[in-house]
Amino acid sequence: MKWMGLLIGLILMVWGCVGSSPPTGDGRLHLTLWHGVNPPTNRDVFLQLVQEFNQSQSQVVVEPVYVGQPDQQIPKLLAAVVGQATPDLWLYGPSITGRLVELDALRPVEDFWGASPLRQEIDPAMLSTMQLGAHLWSVPMSVTNIGVYYRPSLFRQAGIERLPQTWDEFRAVAQKLTRDRNGDGTPDQYGIQLPLGRGEFTVYIWSPFLWSAGGELVLEEESRPQLNTPAAAAALTLWQDLVRSGAAILSAPERGYEEDNFIAGRVAMQISGSWALGFMEQQRRQRPSFDYGVMPIPIQKSLATAFGGDNLFLFRSQPEREQAAWQFMEYVMGQRFQTAWARQTGFLPVNVRAQRSEEYRQFMAEQPNSSIFLQLMSAGRSRPLVSSYPRISEHLGRAIEATLLQRRSPTAALEEAQQSLNLALEGLR
Repeated sequence: MKWMGLLIGLILMVWGCVGSSPPTGDGRLHLTLWHGVNPPTNRDVFLQLVQEFNQSQSQVVVEPVYVGQPDQQIPKLLAAVVGQATPDLWLYGPSITGRLVELDALRPVEDFWGASPLRQEIDPAMLSTMQLGAHLWSVPMSVTNIGVYYRPSLFRQAGIERLPQTWDEFRAVAQKLTRDRNGDGTPDQYGIQLPLGRGEFTVYIWSPFLWSAGGELVLEEESRPQLNTPAAAAALTLWQDLVRSGAAILSAPERGYEEDNFIAGRVAMQISGSWALGFMEQQRRQRPSFDYGVMPIPIQKSLATAFGGDNLFLFRSQPEREQAAWQFMEYVMGQRFQTAWARQTGFLPVNVRAQRSEEYRQFMAEQPNSSIFLQLMSAGRSRPLVSSYPRISEHLGRAIEATLLQRRSPTAALEEAQQSLNLALEGLR
């Protein structure tokens, strides 16, 4: 009864949110879009672009509703599905796809996609964020990927003339960048900062190392999550080596995205994404001594990076509403939206015409480090879209944390994570 009361309360809250816009009598079809765009500066850009769509035609009005950050959105969305009060569109990370497919809440979009001229303009790498099984379940709106930010001045001071290309070179460079300037036995500068925590951000940052070593998280076409593999052990061992050697410092728990140590010069390298470019440029303008560059993550077997960002999901409703929602989805994927969004937020364009446009090339000339992330698009991959991914991430995050804190060896941590994951998935079945 307690849980039923909570569920009813959530559904009522959702219904109140969806029904908050009074009828306008303007003869236009009003669609609801849930989103969690942050920071507020990015939200302002998004709302302005939505408004431009609304003003560009006279048939459809998209009404964006801010529903909080990712962890706040999931309970609202699940309640909306149960209460049959879903929005028309939802902007969220593609890793949620499998859970929504299991709930039979989404309207697959491959028929719209197949008839759309936009399909020829979207970067082919984006398909990994859209497809699960035989269907396309979403379209990309914003995308980012991961590289290594570094301080060129600290590299020069350490006598490093060549950026590391391989994992072995990465280890050596990180060690050389670790320095005890005052001789008190404790480094004043570390080679790299690694994210500490069992949350999704840590798993996200670690994923390219797994893929670079030739590993996968889900084997046999989505059917079997596999954490304890030689590739996963190799990727975890690399991180453990960096910590054990003293070349890496760990972030505050679940705060691996903070760049304070990098800005202050306490670390010479940090793994982060294109979302940080705007902040880095702001710091460069404010601090004359601050410099930065970006390089790809060094490789073991192949170049790899992980996609982040949000996709637009279309919920089942009436054909008229679905068709109108697709009209907005095409607008979002179009060159005009993607160029404006990328220039003003630091995300990368998912539209190839936007990537090649003179306006965006001018932007890249002003921020040359953005070109690295654009070049990495072809090496990008999406985290698994399967419904079990939240459980996979949860148990893998525990293994990464245990390894970095020296509580387990990589192999032991991964084996323990695999056993716990198996029990969890068996319980669900």
